[in-house]
Amino acid sequence: MKLRGRPSGSAIALLAVLIAMAWIAGSWWGPSGFDKDADFVVPSGATLGTVAQKLEKEHVIGSASGFLWRAKVFGSHDPIKAGEFLLPKHSSKAAILDILQHGKPIRRLVTVPEGMPSIMVAERLAAEPLLKGPLATPAEGSVLPQTYDFERGETRAAVLARMQAAMTKTVKTVWARRQPGGCPLATPEDAVTLASIVEKETAKPAERPVVASVYCNRLRIGMKLDADPTVIYPITQGKPLGRRILQSELHAVTGYNTYAEPGLPKGPITNPSKASLEAVLHPAQTDYLYFVADGTGGHVFAKTLAEQDANKARWFAIRRARGQM
Repeated sequence: MKLRGRPSGSAIALLAVLIAMAWIAGSWWGPSGFDKDADFVVPSGATLGTVAQKLEKEHVIGSASGFLWRAKVFGSHDPIKAGEFLLPKHSSKAAILDILQHGKPIRRLVTVPEGMPSIMVAERLAAEPLLKGPLATPAEGSVLPQTYDFERGETRAAVLARMQAAMTKTVKTVWARRQPGGCPLATPEDAVTLASIVEKETAKPAERPVVASVYCNRLRIGMKLDADPTVIYPITQGKPLGRRILQSELHAVTGYNTYAEPGLPKGPITNPSKASLEAVLHPAQTDYLYFVADGTGGHVFAKTLAEQDANKARWFAIRRARGQM
């Protein structure tokens, strides 16, 4: 009978290798030590090596070098994505790498509502704590109202540049397909200026082409536009006035006041939407020269001054009944 001897050297070596492999695998696929969810930002152009160092610096992993060589042995060779990612607490290193390679970045959003003036766009970007850097107030009419993605730590100037690029592209596209023989506008800049007035005059999307037709008809015959928002803009830079317009303000020569000066104002009075740009470049075909509020948030339109006076009388009666006079 043969007695069992001590394990051979090769068996011991094999056992050691198996234990080491188990430890390595466990440290790759097993839970990590960080005990709360982490928002992790991968800068544009980052490599696996720089990401590993950043993970160590932010205490998500213990060793950048250990993570790096395990990633090269066990992980996918797909590139790291740029963006901000949520790393759930106790995620394994394998899961962390997979999230950074194949996960969906966190979407941070900032919205510019239709008709928001540039001074308020700048205030909104300045108030966003996840953005950084100074910002000058953009030129009025240079920003396209819509919702924009941004990354944590991105500069406010970079986000604004995307907003302005979107407006430049939209104006170019809409101007190229403008209605032949439509509104008498000489340049795309004129279209933005008139669209900004239309934007301020009505909150009802269906009314925009009709309101635009009134101003186009007035421009065509050389009649002053008489648009209240153009009186307000030099006073508030597009913010709400909060009171009725004074008679002295109706007569003030500011470069914007279309009661005091003929033609278009010297520039936009807000950031108009694409819909308002479309409206002034594809206005409704009407003979209207006037409009006044109808008490429901919309307007009633008129071809003659007599019709307008009657419509205004009805509107004043509504205001008196509401105690607003």
